[in-house]
Amino acid sequence: MPEPGNSTPIVWNDRVFLTQAVGDRRTLMCFAREDGKLLWQQGVAAKEKDPTHQTNPYCSASPVTDGERVIVSFASEGLYSYDFAGKELWKRTDLGRQIHIWGNASSPVIHGDLCYLNFGPGETTYLLAVDKKTGATKWKYDEDTGYGKPDDAAGGKGNTTFIGSWTTPVIAPVEGKEQLLMSWPRRLAAYDPQTGKELWTCAGLNPLVYTSPIYGDGVVVTMGGYGGPAMAVRAGGSGEVTDSRRLWLLPKSPQRIGSGVVNDGHVFIHNDPGTAVCLDLKTGQPVWTERLKGAASTGQNWSSVMLADGLCYTITQGGDCFVFKASPKFELVATNSLGERSNSSIVPSNGEFFIRTHAALYCIGAKK
Repeated sequence: MPEPGNSTPIVWNDRVFLTQAVGDRRTLMCFAREDGKLLWQQGVAAKEKDPTHQTNPYCSASPVTDGERVIVSFASEGLYSYDFAGKELWKRTDLGRQIHIWGNASSPVIHGDLCYLNFGPGETTYLLAVDKKTGATKWKYDEDTGYGKPDDAAGGKGNTTFIGSWTTPVIAPVEGKEQLLMSWPRRLAAYDPQTGKELWTCAGLNPLVYTSPIYGDGVVVTMGGYGGPAMAVRAGGSGEVTDSRRLWLLPKSPQRIGSGVVNDGHVFIHNDPGTAVCLDLKTGQPVWTERLKGAASTGQNWSSVMLADGLCYTITQGGDCFVFKASPKFELVATNSLGERSNSSIVPSNGEFFIRTHAALYCIGAKK
């Protein structure tokens, strides 16, 4: 890799796609799956140098594809669509500036004929749905996060740091219909994916949210960051459902950057301090907590949990890859170290794993 990056690769058949900042350019890279050869790289020069944190290089948003087009968010530089040969299909450079002292990371999501994007955090924050073929706006939902107001509950620091949502939206089947789930500062909300109409909302989060909602067994679990709360909601209902459908609320938890998974009535997450946690989905009670530390000097983790065949896979900032059972009884299956810094997540595809570190892109599988 030419520079460090936090985004996660995506795979479609014989192609691997990855976002990458190179100097002042925001780019999308396309690699051959078989041998890792760079096939093409397209992008745009940044007009202005937006703020970000040293731990969050530009182009942290991962790309998304439906097999015909690849859509990528370049934050303030816009939303772009390319075909598999690297030809630009459309672009949206009229979305505004995406400004926060910690940068951006929300990835676009394709579902049906639409592409969804959480355009934030910052003074301009909204949920956008565009036609995936043309980029034309289908609907837009403005969220008033309270950014910049001096009376914020997070400590009266003007909100330029202590408020924001880096959530990537999630589509889930709720009560027989699809709903778009979104974790905002202070609340969880659900929307009609076709119209953008807000269907229900549940209060309880803190002003900083990094993870995406996770869904299973009719329950949505959402987790705040920066020592904030975690909560679970029985999905569905109408309007304000905090009192009627919130199942549990854990008022304070360790920092969470990566998202968790739900499996067989339990929630599994690997938090920022490096502790793997199993919670009971219906009650929120901890089932087990285990500190995961391998060969690297730190066990800190920004990776989302990847679930496959009953196993959870994560990679720490130090490059230690952990495999543990998605079970109410903790069992560490394997620890393997790449020895390189990584803030992305592990991607499975046809028996192989794709891993992006700050130094390289890896394909790992059985010897042929």
